[in-house]
Amino acid sequence: MLRILCTTAVCVSAGCLLAAVVKSDDISARAKKLHFSSIVVDTHDDTTQRFLEGKFDLGRRYKDGSIDIPRMREGGLGAIFFSIWIPSKITGTEAVNRALAQIEAVREQVRTNPKDLALATTASEVRAARKDGKIAALMGVEGGHMINSDLGVLQKFADLGVRYMTLTHSGNDEWADSSTDKPAHNGLTDFGKDVVREMNRLGVMVDISHVSDKTFYDALEISKAPMIASHSSCRALCDAPRNMTDQMMKDLTAKGGVVQINYHVGFLSQEFRNAEKAHPEWEQAIAEEVKKNCGDSEACQLIEGDRVTRQYVAEGKLPRVEWTKIIEHIDHAVKVAGIDHVGLGSDFDGANMPHGMEDASHLPQITDALLKKGYSEDDVKKVLGENTLRVMAEVGRVSRELSKQAHE
Repeated sequence: MLRILCTTAVCVSAGCLLAAVVKSDDISARAKKLHFSSIVVDTHDDTTQRFLEGKFDLGRRYKDGSIDIPRMREGGLGAIFFSIWIPSKITGTEAVNRALAQIEAVREQVRTNPKDLALATTASEVRAARKDGKIAALMGVEGGHMINSDLGVLQKFADLGVRYMTLTHSGNDEWADSSTDKPAHNGLTDFGKDVVREMNRLGVMVDISHVSDKTFYDALEISKAPMIASHSSCRALCDAPRNMTDQMMKDLTAKGGVVQINYHVGFLSQEFRNAEKAHPEWEQAIAEEVKKNCGDSEACQLIEGDRVTRQYVAEGKLPRVEWTKIIEHIDHAVKVAGIDHVGLGSDFDGANMPHGMEDASHLPQITDALLKKGYSEDDVKKVLGENTLRVMAEVGRVSRELSKQAHE
């Protein structure tokens, strides 16, 4: 998740009405057939914040935001990980309780839309949902501070259906360093290493998006199961600390992991990051206007922040970023890490999308673009979701093996 009021990568990429946008009619028949016959998995969406306010119903079509069932259907999205997120500064029992409220909110959306959604915790359940014509709803906790340094809380989250946890968010937690905070632990503490071991035992994927490079390597050394970077792009193309270096991607995939490419413009475009650094006053002005209009409402901040930053793009203050940057990052990651180790982690409803990828209905464009670049149909299927499903299955296998060893 990218938080508009507390991070530096704030941008939007819409505004110029003259630039070409890929329309559904422009996508080849081959791409459409392939896309809608594949299981498309998105490992990171922040729509959960909207569930907590008002009467948001995923079954309705909305004019704002990026995710609802009608647009997921139009985009062929087959499985979605809803992010359970609390700001890093909120800790203790309050963070735990707020996380539990979000987990319940996701489960309630499934109960409200039983014809369209199915709660899933395994790769086989995702495939079963697909056979039933439903979208698989999964959950990931975005920030280890929400377990309140208590492995019992981690167990409870797992029991309720959480299937990955990002070890940190934008700030350090009590046992791990973040990529966007001053190092405090030199990576993982001893307890942090215990957290990774317990996640392996519980079958919860270890997510290293947001963590410091040292935390990444500590987790990689400890974990017996493949890890994921649920929403990180390529640092070689955009020098953001949230992105992965080529070496990190190689090391992640050497142990079977997957990097899921983030669509946020501030992680896709070096041009944008340079412009932002040159004009920090624009970010401050955006933050102040969003705060004025939304107060403390997280859901409002996401929508309003997008609207205000779009104005800055339209005025030419911030550079426009095209959706094809996503393809550049996917292609770079494939060349570095291999075709079996790249997936999709959009950050929909938690960040600013590039022009032409404003919501889930645009996802078939990715399939079309990869085919046009010469990717085989089997390889496209891997990027769309099969690689992530493979990791899920392997994490489950390791969990079962560890449980068996514990009882011997």
